[in-house]
Amino acid sequence: MLQPVALAHKSLADYTHIVGRPLVEEIRELAEPLKGKRVVHLSATAFGGGVSEILYTLIPLMRDVGLEVEWQVIYGREEFFNSTKLMHNALQGHPQDLTEEQWGVWQQYNEMNARELSRGWDVCIVHDPQPAAIYSLAPEKAEGWVWRCHIDVSTPNPATLERLLPYIQDYPASLFHVAAYVPAGMDGGVNIVPPAIDPLAPKNMALSLEDSTFVCRQFGIDINRPMMCQVSRFDPWKDPLGVIDAYRIVKEQRPDLQLALVGSMASDDPEGWDFYNSTIAHAQEDPDIHILNNFNNVGAIEVNAFQSLADVVIQKSTREGFGLTVSEALWKGRPFIGGDVGGIPLQVTDGVSGYLVASPEDCAARTLEIINDPALGKTLGRRGKEHVRTHFLMPRYLRDYLRIFHEVT
Repeated sequence: MLQPVALAHKSLADYTHIVGRPLVEEIRELAEPLKGKRVVHLSATAFGGGVSEILYTLIPLMRDVGLEVEWQVIYGREEFFNSTKLMHNALQGHPQDLTEEQWGVWQQYNEMNARELSRGWDVCIVHDPQPAAIYSLAPEKAEGWVWRCHIDVSTPNPATLERLLPYIQDYPASLFHVAAYVPAGMDGGVNIVPPAIDPLAPKNMALSLEDSTFVCRQFGIDINRPMMCQVSRFDPWKDPLGVIDAYRIVKEQRPDLQLALVGSMASDDPEGWDFYNSTIAHAQEDPDIHILNNFNNVGAIEVNAFQSLADVVIQKSTREGFGLTVSEALWKGRPFIGGDVGGIPLQVTDGVSGYLVASPEDCAARTLEIINDPALGKTLGRRGKEHVRTHFLMPRYLRDYLRIFHEVT
């Protein structure tokens, strides 16, 4: 059988004071006719990265409004994840496609997982390309099917997309973060649904200044000096090397500057450690660059503390599906600078609630502006938080899913 993920209980009512009663009532109304529906989410991993983070909140809230929902993780070994990481990069524009042998490995593991998926689901939601072939292999196992794409496929490697398209285009419904990501040839009902963060999760709940200070000091941060911080996987598309370059430019004028690069290592990302090591090498043993991951005891509370105390939060991606870390930083009222790519401009209005940049030099210039003008930082942060409250919190995401369930069942 596929591996089930154990989940804690969450209550929609707890979010009312944050998102407002009208949205909560709309959700309960949508959920009423769906009560008792059996729903399964299929994904490649239960930890590391935005997909798993979303599901740890979304599924308990689906259960709270009356659906019978499970989360199952597909089976895969190193050969499979090496192939799917290559596929992930190619779909985001990398020129290297999978070899015939690697496509064969992907197909073989999809067949195995399709056999293991149990029957009788009202809706099966398949997350990302790793298990994407399951619908074509076992359509009888669920009444309604949804493919959820979490990556930026606006400029894919054409050969990779052409090979994947027959497996995804016939899904009765598909979800993408932004309209620009939808490949030509998608036949089913295409839905544009950006993801969202959980404002009550340990990573996003309000931390006191004392708690944030205590946590950051544990990792050698001097909280009396300015800090840049990027929270993301160690991945070439997240451009941590470019962040270090920007930091060095700023440090010429602000020698008191510190940089924290905080990331998690995911089980379905075999390249992660290689790029983590490249990032350490690029830092050249600078004592003011702190490179941390979940193996240094950096978990949700620690990420919260770093984001809450940062003078500037960065997400200098060169490709980005959505970038949940953007909404996380904005929710904490922090000034934000991000790459002008993917889902980041959805979350940030340039010059109003943060800055969008295209190079380490731009990033450095904006960082200096914010560090030298704390009032500017406060204004950007306040506007950013309000934008996230309206558009990117989990109850809105739950509502969008319930609407889609009405269409596919």
